[in-house]
Amino acid sequence: MADNRAKTPKAANKTPPKSPGDLGRDKEAKRLSLESDNPSEGAAAAELSDLEEAFRKFAIHGDTRATGKEMHGKNWSKLCKDCHVIDGKNVTTTDVDIVFSKIKGKSCRTITFDQFKEALEELSKKRFKEKAAEEAVREMHRLIEGKAPIISGVTKAVSSPTVSRLTDTSRFTGSHKERFDPTGKGKGKAGRVDLVDDSGYVPGYKHADRHYPGEVNGRVYSRYKV
Repeated sequence: MADNRAKTPKAANKTPPKSPGDLGRDKEAKRLSLESDNPSEGAAAAELSDLEEAFRKFAIHGDTRATGKEMHGKNWSKLCKDCHVIDGKNVTTTDVDIVFSKIKGKSCRTITFDQFKEALEELSKKRFKEKAAEEAVREMHRLIEGKAPIISGVTKAVSSPTVSRLTDTSRFTGSHKERFDPTGKGKGKAGRVDLVDDSGYVPGYKHADRHYPGEVNGRVYSRYKV
């Protein structure tokens, strides 16, 4: 026999849905509550954020297809150099390469952020070997947090006596001297090729540019000049 008893309707949820602003305020209040309960964890989270940002900047450096989630060995080496992880005494370029090969997977060419932190922990033992393990890791993070890749500028010429001697045209001799005028300006083609002078004057004649009446092919048929 079918049950014809009326079913009791469920009570409707009268609580209105929260707006995005309310959800954001709830999350912020929860975060502040956690930080007030344990201030050290809140500070560690802030440091981790700065460390992740530095990792992302170096991970995408020089690679337009990079996502920032993984880092190649070349960028890892640049990070260690630009952030002074490599000090040339306790940590060298060889140490950085060895740690990278040790941390990454056998068939991988990149490391993740978690592997990145493991690599820093390994290097911190050599970079800050006089400090305790936890303090050494914190010091290593401070070297990197908030940093970005250093972009190399235009190389400036270094002034030296040797360079000055080689670029001083007044000291040139032989055929090299003929390629420049007394001011040091190049003569162009005239300094490289023997050009035929068909003016009719002897070489070096200082009045060759003056005009004389009756002049034909450089020969003057009147002794009166203009």
